[in-house]
Amino acid sequence: SLWKEQGQVLPGIRICSVWVMPASPGQPTTSDETVVAGGTVVLKCKVEDPDDSSLQWSNPAQQTLYFGEKRALRDNRIQLVNSTPKELAISISNVVLADEGEYTCSIFTMPVRTAKALVTVLGIPQNPQIFGYELPIRETETAQLTCRSSGSKPAAQLRWKKGNKELQVGLFESEDTRVGDSNGKTFTVTSRVEFTVTKEDNDVEVTCTVDHESLQNSERSTSQKLQVYFKPTATIEPDPPYPKEGDALRLQSPTPPFLWTKEGSDVPLHLNTNRVLTLPFLNKSDSGTYICMATSTMGSVVVKYNLDINGNTYHAVIGGVGAVIVFLLLSLLIVLAQYLIRHKGTYLTHEAKGSDDAPDADTAIINAEGGQASGDDKKEYFI
Repeated sequence: SLWKEQGQVLPGIRICSVWVMPASPGQPTTSDETVVAGGTVVLKCKVEDPDDSSLQWSNPAQQTLYFGEKRALRDNRIQLVNSTPKELAISISNVVLADEGEYTCSIFTMPVRTAKALVTVLGIPQNPQIFGYELPIRETETAQLTCRSSGSKPAAQLRWKKGNKELQVGLFESEDTRVGDSNGKTFTVTSRVEFTVTKEDNDVEVTCTVDHESLQNSERSTSQKLQVYFKPTATIEPDPPYPKEGDALRLQSPTPPFLWTKEGSDVPLHLNTNRVLTLPFLNKSDSGTYICMATSTMGSVVVKYNLDINGNTYHAVIGGVGAVIVFLLLSLLIVLAQYLIRHKGTYLTHEAKGSDDAPDADTAIINAEGGQASGDDKKEYFI
Protein backbone atom coordinates (compact mmCIF):
# COMPACT_ATOMS: atom_id res chain seq x y z
CA SER A 1 0.00 0.00 0.00
CA LEU A 2 1.06 3.58 -0.67
CA TRP A 3 0.08 6.37 1.72
CA LYS A 4 0.05 9.97 0.57
CA GLU A 5 -0.85 12.99 2.65
CA GLN A 6 -2.61 15.86 0.88
CA GLY A 7 -1.10 19.25 1.58
CA GLN A 8 -4.28 21.26 1.86
CA VAL A 9 -4.97 22.46 5.41
CA LEU A 10 -8.30 23.84 6.65
CA PRO A 11 -8.86 25.56 10.03
CA GLY A 12 -9.03 22.78 12.59
CA ILE A 13 -9.24 20.11 9.86
CA ARG A 14 -6.48 18.08 8.21
CA ILE A 15 -7.42 15.99 5.20
CA CYS A 16 -5.67 12.69 4.65
CA SER A 17 -6.28 10.57 1.55
CA VAL A 18 -5.29 6.95 1.06
CA TRP A 19 -4.53 5.16 -2.21
CA VAL A 20 -4.35 1.42 -2.19
CA MET A 21 -2.34 -0.16 -4.94
CA PRO A 22 -4.22 -2.91 -6.75
CA ALA A 23 -3.08 -6.43 -5.93
CA SER A 24 -0.59 -7.86 -8.31
CA PRO A 25 -1.76 -10.81 -10.42
CA GLY A 26 0.27 -13.16 -8.23
CA GLN A 27 -1.01 -11.77 -4.88
CA PRO A 28 -3.63 -14.01 -3.14
CA THR A 29 -6.78 -12.41 -1.68
CA THR A 30 -8.99 -13.50 1.22
CA SER A 31 -11.83 -12.08 3.36
CA ASP A 32 -12.52 -11.94 7.10
CA GLU A 33 -15.30 -14.20 8.36
CA THR A 34 -17.59 -14.22 11.41
CA VAL A 35 -19.18 -17.46 12.55
CA VAL A 36 -21.35 -18.53 15.47
CA ALA A 37 -19.91 -21.20 17.72
CA GLY A 38 -21.14 -24.56 16.50
CA GLY A 39 -21.58 -23.30 12.94
CA THR A 40 -19.55 -23.70 9.75
CA VAL A 41 -17.15 -21.20 8.19
CA VAL A 42 -15.80 -21.29 4.62
CA LEU A 43 -12.38 -19.80 3.85
CA LYS A 44 -11.62 -18.84 0.26
CA CYS A 45 -8.27 -17.86 -1.21
CA LYS A 46 -8.03 -16.59 -4.81
CA VAL A 47 -5.17 -15.56 -7.07
CA GLU A 48 -5.25 -14.23 -10.62
CA ASP A 49 -1.85 -15.53 -11.78
CA PRO A 50 -0.75 -18.62 -9.85
CA ASP A 51 2.45 -18.89 -11.91
CA ASP A 52 2.23 -22.69 -11.76
CA SER A 53 2.35 -22.58 -7.96
CA SER A 54 -0.03 -24.14 -5.43
CA LEU A 55 -2.10 -22.41 -2.74
CA GLN A 56 -1.93 -23.37 0.91
CA TRP A 57 -4.09 -22.71 4.00
CA SER A 58 -2.61 -22.57 7.54
CA ASN A 59 -4.33 -22.14 10.91
CA PRO A 60 -3.42 -19.50 13.56
CA ALA A 61 -0.83 -21.95 14.98
CA GLN A 62 0.81 -22.02 11.50
CA GLN A 63 -0.19 -25.65 11.01
CA THR A 64 -0.85 -26.47 7.37
CA LEU A 65 -4.45 -27.45 6.77
CA TYR A 66 -4.47 -28.01 3.01
CA PHE A 67 -1.75 -27.77 0.38
CA GLY A 68 -3.62 -27.67 -2.87
CA GLU A 69 -6.07 -30.57 -2.71
CA LYS A 70 -4.01 -32.52 -0.21
CA ARG A 71 -5.08 -32.65 3.43
CA ALA A 72 -2.22 -31.89 5.80
CA LEU A 73 -3.93 -31.87 9.24
CA ARG A 74 -6.01 -34.74 10.50
CA ASP A 75 -9.14 -32.91 11.58
CA ASN A 76 -12.37 -34.24 10.15
CA ARG A 77 -14.06 -30.91 10.77
CA ILE A 78 -11.90 -29.38 8.03
CA GLN A 79 -12.96 -30.30 4.49
CA LEU A 80 -11.95 -29.30 0.98
CA VAL A 81 -14.58 -27.25 -0.82
CA ASN A 82 -12.76 -26.30 -4.05
CA SER A 83 -9.21 -26.62 -5.39
CA THR A 84 -8.14 -25.08 -8.68
CA PRO A 85 -4.93 -23.33 -9.75
CA LYS A 86 -6.67 -19.98 -9.01
CA GLU A 87 -8.71 -20.86 -5.87
CA LEU A 88 -8.41 -22.93 -2.72
CA ALA A 89 -11.53 -23.06 -0.52
CA ILE A 90 -11.93 -25.07 2.68
CA SER A 91 -14.65 -25.35 5.35
CA ILE A 92 -14.46 -25.78 9.12
CA SER A 93 -17.58 -27.22 10.75
CA ASN A 94 -18.60 -27.34 14.42
CA VAL A 95 -16.53 -24.24 15.05
CA VAL A 96 -15.39 -23.68 18.64
CA LEU A 97 -13.98 -20.60 20.33
CA ALA A 98 -10.45 -21.99 20.00
CA ASP A 99 -10.78 -21.80 16.20
CA GLU A 100 -10.78 -18.01 16.34
CA GLY A 101 -7.74 -16.22 14.95
CA GLU A 102 -5.86 -15.32 11.74
CA TYR A 103 -5.69 -17.94 8.99
CA THR A 104 -3.00 -17.60 6.32
CA CYS A 105 -3.24 -18.30 2.62
CA SER A 106 0.17 -18.66 0.90
CA ILE A 107 1.35 -19.10 -2.68
CA PHE A 108 4.92 -20.34 -3.07
CA THR A 109 6.27 -18.09 -5.75
CA MET A 110 9.52 -16.14 -5.68
CA PRO A 111 9.06 -14.43 -3.28
CA VAL A 112 6.31 -16.21 -1.29
CA ARG A 113 3.11 -14.18 -1.14
CA THR A 114 0.53 -14.44 1.70
CA ALA A 115 -2.87 -13.10 2.69
CA LYS A 116 -4.58 -13.13 6.10
CA ALA A 117 -8.21 -13.97 6.96
CA LEU A 118 -9.45 -13.14 10.48
CA VAL A 119 -12.03 -15.62 11.77
CA THR A 120 -14.20 -14.27 14.60
CA VAL A 121 -16.20 -16.81 16.61
CA LEU A 122 -19.29 -15.57 18.42
CA GLY A 123 -20.02 -17.19 21.77
CA ILE A 124 -23.72 -17.97 22.19
CA PRO A 125 -25.09 -16.78 25.55
CA GLN A 126 -26.78 -19.33 27.75
CA ASN A 127 -30.45 -19.04 28.69
CA PRO A 128 -30.79 -16.31 31.32
CA GLN A 129 -31.76 -17.18 34.88
CA ILE A 130 -33.68 -15.04 37.39
CA PHE A 131 -32.70 -15.04 41.06
CA GLY A 132 -33.87 -13.24 44.20
CA TYR A 133 -37.57 -14.12 44.16
CA GLU A 134 -38.67 -16.78 46.63
CA LEU A 135 -41.76 -15.63 48.58
CA PRO A 136 -44.82 -13.57 47.64
CA ILE A 137 -44.38 -9.82 48.03
CA ARG A 138 -46.71 -7.54 49.95
CA GLU A 139 -48.27 -4.57 48.21
CA THR A 140 -46.06 -1.40 48.25
CA GLU A 141 -42.94 -3.45 49.03
CA THR A 142 -39.88 -3.52 46.75
CA ALA A 143 -39.15 -6.43 44.43
CA GLN A 144 -35.47 -7.20 43.82
CA LEU A 145 -34.69 -9.48 40.88
CA THR A 146 -31.35 -10.51 39.37
CA CYS A 147 -30.84 -11.94 35.86
CA ARG A 148 -27.64 -13.69 34.76
CA SER A 149 -26.38 -15.21 31.49
CA SER A 150 -22.96 -16.76 30.73
CA GLY A 151 -20.99 -17.78 27.66
CA SER A 152 -21.50 -14.77 25.41
CA LYS A 153 -18.80 -13.35 23.17
CA PRO A 154 -18.76 -10.44 22.92
CA ALA A 155 -20.67 -9.59 26.10
CA ALA A 156 -24.45 -9.81 25.69
CA GLN A 157 -27.07 -7.26 26.71
CA LEU A 158 -29.94 -7.99 29.13
CA ARG A 159 -33.33 -6.26 29.14
CA TRP A 160 -36.41 -6.54 31.35
CA LYS A 161 -40.16 -6.59 30.71
CA LYS A 162 -43.05 -6.55 33.19
CA GLY A 163 -46.09 -7.95 31.50
CA ASN A 164 -46.08 -6.60 27.95
CA LYS A 165 -44.22 -3.40 28.81
CA GLU A 166 -40.50 -2.76 28.81
CA LEU A 167 -39.06 -1.67 32.15
CA GLN A 168 -37.76 1.75 31.15
CA VAL A 169 -34.67 3.28 32.72
CA GLY A 170 -35.75 5.90 35.24
CA LEU A 171 -38.86 3.98 36.29
CA PHE A 172 -36.83 1.42 38.24
CA GLU A 173 -33.41 0.96 39.81
CA SER A 174 -31.00 -1.09 37.67
CA GLU A 175 -27.42 -2.31 37.76
CA ASP A 176 -25.59 -4.17 34.97
CA THR A 177 -22.21 -5.92 35.23
CA ARG A 178 -20.09 -8.20 33.02
CA VAL A 179 -17.28 -10.51 34.07
CA GLY A 180 -14.88 -12.52 31.90
CA ASP A 181 -15.26 -16.29 32.15
CA SER A 182 -12.43 -18.59 33.19
CA ASN A 183 -11.65 -19.49 29.56
CA GLY A 184 -10.63 -15.89 28.93
CA LYS A 185 -12.86 -15.59 25.86
CA THR A 186 -16.51 -15.37 26.95
CA PHE A 187 -18.42 -13.20 29.42
CA THR A 188 -21.03 -13.54 32.14
CA VAL A 189 -23.47 -10.62 32.23
CA THR A 190 -25.70 -9.75 35.19
CA SER A 191 -28.58 -7.29 35.53
CA ARG A 192 -30.44 -6.39 38.74
CA VAL A 193 -33.71 -4.45 38.98
CA GLU A 194 -35.75 -3.02 41.87
CA PHE A 195 -39.31 -1.71 41.65
CA THR A 196 -42.29 -1.17 43.94
CA VAL A 197 -45.11 -3.65 43.43
CA THR A 198 -48.84 -2.90 43.41
CA LYS A 199 -51.87 -5.16 43.46
CA GLU A 200 -52.00 -4.86 39.65
CA ASP A 201 -48.67 -6.76 39.57
CA ASN A 202 -50.26 -9.90 41.01
CA ASP A 203 -49.84 -12.85 38.58
CA VAL A 204 -47.86 -10.62 36.19
CA GLU A 205 -44.77 -12.16 34.59
CA VAL A 206 -41.41 -10.37 34.74
CA THR A 207 -39.24 -11.44 31.79
CA CYS A 208 -35.47 -11.18 31.32
CA THR A 209 -34.26 -11.40 27.71
CA VAL A 210 -30.69 -11.69 26.44
CA ASP A 211 -29.79 -9.85 23.22
CA HIS A 212 -26.77 -10.97 21.20
CA GLU A 213 -25.72 -10.92 17.55
CA SER A 214 -25.16 -14.68 17.60
CA LEU A 215 -28.87 -15.27 18.23
CA GLN A 216 -29.90 -13.52 14.99
CA ASN A 217 -33.71 -13.87 14.76
CA SER A 218 -34.09 -16.14 17.77
CA GLU A 219 -34.63 -15.05 21.37
CA ARG A 220 -33.56 -16.43 24.72
CA SER A 221 -35.51 -15.36 27.77
CA THR A 222 -36.88 -16.54 31.09
CA SER A 223 -39.87 -15.34 33.15
CA GLN A 224 -40.85 -15.13 36.80
CA LYS A 225 -44.50 -14.74 37.83
CA LEU A 226 -45.08 -12.34 40.69
CA GLN A 227 -47.34 -13.16 43.62
CA VAL A 228 -48.49 -10.03 45.46
CA TYR A 229 -50.35 -9.93 48.78
CA PHE A 230 -52.82 -7.03 48.78
CA LYS A 231 -55.85 -5.91 50.77
CA PRO A 232 -58.96 -7.05 48.91
CA THR A 233 -61.63 -4.76 47.56
CA ALA A 234 -65.11 -5.78 46.49
CA THR A 235 -68.12 -4.24 44.80
CA ILE A 236 -71.42 -5.81 43.75
CA GLU A 237 -72.50 -5.18 40.18
CA PRO A 238 -76.14 -6.18 39.52
CA ASP A 239 -77.29 -7.02 36.01
CA PRO A 240 -79.81 -5.59 35.26
CA PRO A 241 -79.21 -2.58 37.51
CA TYR A 242 -82.92 -2.29 38.45
CA PRO A 243 -84.35 -5.81 38.61
CA LYS A 244 -88.07 -6.55 38.80
CA GLU A 245 -90.21 -9.59 39.32
CA GLY A 246 -89.68 -12.20 36.62
CA ASP A 247 -86.19 -10.99 35.64
CA ALA A 248 -82.99 -13.03 35.77
CA LEU A 249 -80.53 -11.27 38.10
CA ARG A 250 -76.72 -11.65 37.97
CA LEU A 251 -74.63 -10.49 40.92
CA GLN A 252 -70.90 -10.40 40.39
CA SER A 253 -67.79 -8.99 42.03
CA PRO A 254 -64.60 -8.27 40.05
CA THR A 255 -62.21 -9.31 42.82
CA PRO A 256 -62.12 -13.05 43.63
CA PRO A 257 -61.88 -15.07 45.77
CA PHE A 258 -65.18 -14.30 47.43
CA LEU A 259 -68.07 -15.97 49.27
CA TRP A 260 -71.75 -15.25 48.64
CA THR A 261 -74.39 -15.68 51.37
CA LYS A 262 -77.90 -14.39 52.06
CA GLU A 263 -78.53 -12.62 55.31
CA GLY A 264 -80.25 -14.98 57.73
CA SER A 265 -78.76 -18.10 56.13
CA ASP A 266 -75.42 -19.75 56.94
CA VAL A 267 -75.33 -21.85 53.76
CA PRO A 268 -73.15 -20.36 50.97
CA LEU A 269 -75.01 -19.66 47.76
CA HIS A 270 -74.20 -21.70 44.65
CA LEU A 271 -72.06 -19.95 42.03
CA ASN A 272 -71.52 -20.76 38.37
CA THR A 273 -68.16 -21.40 36.73
CA ASN A 274 -67.56 -17.66 36.32
CA ARG A 275 -67.99 -17.08 40.08
CA VAL A 276 -71.22 -15.18 39.41
CA LEU A 277 -74.36 -15.49 41.56
CA THR A 278 -77.42 -15.93 39.30
CA LEU A 279 -81.08 -15.73 40.35
CA PRO A 280 -82.89 -17.04 37.25
CA PHE A 281 -86.48 -15.88 37.94
CA LEU A 282 -87.07 -13.27 40.60
CA ASN A 283 -90.05 -13.45 42.92
CA LYS A 284 -90.95 -12.10 46.36
CA SER A 285 -89.09 -14.91 48.14
CA ASP A 286 -85.81 -13.66 46.63
CA SER A 287 -86.09 -10.38 48.51
CA GLY A 288 -83.41 -9.88 51.13
CA THR A 289 -79.81 -8.80 51.70
CA TYR A 290 -77.07 -10.58 49.75
CA ILE A 291 -73.54 -10.52 51.20
CA CYS A 292 -70.27 -10.80 49.28
CA MET A 293 -67.10 -11.35 51.32
CA ALA A 294 -63.66 -11.11 49.66
CA THR A 295 -60.70 -12.55 51.60
CA SER A 296 -56.93 -12.54 51.17
CA THR A 297 -53.85 -12.86 53.35
CA MET A 298 -54.00 -9.09 53.91
CA GLY A 299 -57.54 -9.14 55.34
CA SER A 300 -61.14 -9.31 54.21
CA VAL A 301 -63.90 -6.97 53.11
CA VAL A 302 -67.71 -7.35 53.09
CA VAL A 303 -70.23 -5.63 50.83
CA LYS A 304 -74.02 -6.00 50.78
CA TYR A 305 -76.78 -5.74 48.19
CA ASN A 306 -80.45 -5.21 49.15
CA LEU A 307 -83.04 -6.77 46.85
CA ASP A 308 -86.69 -5.75 47.32
CA ILE A 309 -89.09 -7.43 44.92
CA ASN A 310 -92.17 -5.97 46.77
CA GLY A 311 -91.29 -2.53 45.55
CA ASN A 312 -91.13 -3.56 41.94
CA THR A 313 -92.53 -1.93 38.85
CA TYR A 314 -95.70 -4.07 38.64
CA HIS A 315 -97.01 -2.84 41.99
CA ALA A 316 -96.22 0.74 41.05
CA VAL A 317 -98.18 0.39 37.80
CA ILE A 318 -101.22 -1.13 39.55
CA GLY A 319 -101.23 1.63 42.16
CA GLY A 320 -100.97 4.29 39.49
CA VAL A 321 -103.88 2.86 37.47
CA GLY A 322 -106.06 2.69 40.61
CA ALA A 323 -105.30 6.31 41.44
CA VAL A 324 -106.28 7.39 37.91
CA ILE A 325 -109.59 5.49 38.11
CA VAL A 326 -110.51 7.08 41.46
CA PHE A 327 -109.65 10.52 40.12
CA LEU A 328 -111.86 10.00 37.06
CA LEU A 329 -114.83 8.84 39.19
CA LEU A 330 -114.55 11.84 41.48
CA SER A 331 -114.38 14.17 38.51
CA LEU A 332 -117.50 12.56 37.00
CA LEU A 333 -119.45 12.95 40.22
CA ILE A 334 -118.53 16.60 40.49
CA VAL A 335 -119.62 17.31 36.90
CA LEU A 336 -122.92 15.43 37.40
CA ALA A 337 -123.69 17.35 40.59
CA GLN A 338 -123.12 20.68 38.86
CA TYR A 339 -125.41 19.62 36.02
CA LEU A 340 -128.26 18.67 38.37
CA ILE A 341 -127.98 21.91 40.30
CA ARG A 342 -128.21 24.02 37.14
CA HIS A 343 -131.34 22.17 35.84
CA LYS A 344 -133.35 21.92 39.09
CA GLY A 345 -137.19 22.65 38.54
CA THR A 346 -139.70 24.56 40.70
CA TYR A 347 -142.17 22.31 42.57
CA LEU A 348 -145.27 23.64 44.39
CA THR A 349 -148.16 21.81 46.08
CA HIS A 350 -151.83 22.72 46.25
CA GLU A 351 -151.53 22.92 49.98
CA ALA A 352 -148.76 25.40 49.77
CA LYS A 353 -150.63 27.81 47.41
CA GLY A 354 -152.65 30.35 49.46
CA SER A 355 -152.25 28.51 52.74
CA ASP A 356 -151.20 31.66 54.51
CA ASP A 357 -154.77 33.22 54.43
CA ALA A 358 -156.86 30.01 54.76
CA PRO A 359 -158.28 29.11 58.16
CA ASP A 360 -158.18 25.37 57.40
CA ALA A 361 -156.91 22.91 54.84
CA ASP A 362 -160.08 22.75 52.78
CA THR A 363 -160.19 26.49 52.47
CA ALA A 364 -156.55 26.48 51.43
CA ILE A 365 -157.27 23.99 48.62
CA ILE A 366 -160.26 26.00 47.45
CA ASN A 367 -158.18 29.17 47.50
CA ALA A 368 -155.42 27.38 45.60
CA GLU A 369 -157.86 26.20 42.93
CA GLY A 370 -159.40 29.58 42.71
CA GLY A 371 -156.15 31.30 42.32
CA GLN A 372 -154.95 28.86 39.68
CA ALA A 373 -156.52 30.79 36.88
CA SER A 374 -154.71 33.91 37.75
CA GLY A 375 -151.36 32.07 38.11
CA ASP A 376 -148.77 31.10 35.53
CA ASP A 377 -150.07 28.32 33.28
CA LYS A 378 -146.61 26.85 33.04
CA LYS A 379 -146.44 26.18 36.76
CA GLU A 380 -146.22 22.53 37.70
CA TYR A 381 -147.98 21.34 40.81
CA PHE A 382 -146.94 18.25 42.64
CA ILE A 383 -149.07 16.57 45.28
